[in-house]
Formats: sequence, structure tokens, C-alpha cells
Amino acid sequence: MDIQKMISDIVSKVTGNSDLIGRLTSDPAALIKELTGFEVNAEQVKEIVAGVTKALGGNAAGAVGKGLLDKIKGFFGK
Repeated sequence: MDIQKMISDIVSKVTGNSDLIGRLTSDPAALIKELTGFEVNAEQVKEIVAGVTKALGGNAAGAVGKGLLDKIKGFFGK
């Protein structure tokens, strides 16, 4: 599984779609599976979400709002 390709595919699918971007914060593993067909572990989820966030604007505010990274960190209990 190529993580960079997954990031690219996800970015192309979520760009401009606030519903999908919101789901990336609420249940990233499920959205990744839905969009790519792959189940990923927690470390891969973090890597993919970080890559997507960076591609969507380089920071949480550019992606969907100020709280995106905090929500993602909360998902992983950090």
C-alpha cells in the first residue's frame, strides 16, 4: 500500500467537500477505507490525515477550521 498515493487520492476526493473533510475529523479510519478500499492502522491513519491536512492548506485552519488537528489528536487520545 502506497501511503503517498492514498493521500493524493483522498485529497482529490475531499477537496471542496466539507462533508468529507468533516468526516476525516470524526472517523478518519472509516473515511480512508471508504475512499481507498484499504483498512489502515492508527499510525497510518495519523500519517494519511497529516498528509491530507498539509495538502489542503498546510495547516488545520486551511483545511476545514481551526480545530481539525485538535480533533485528530483527540481521536488518538493525545
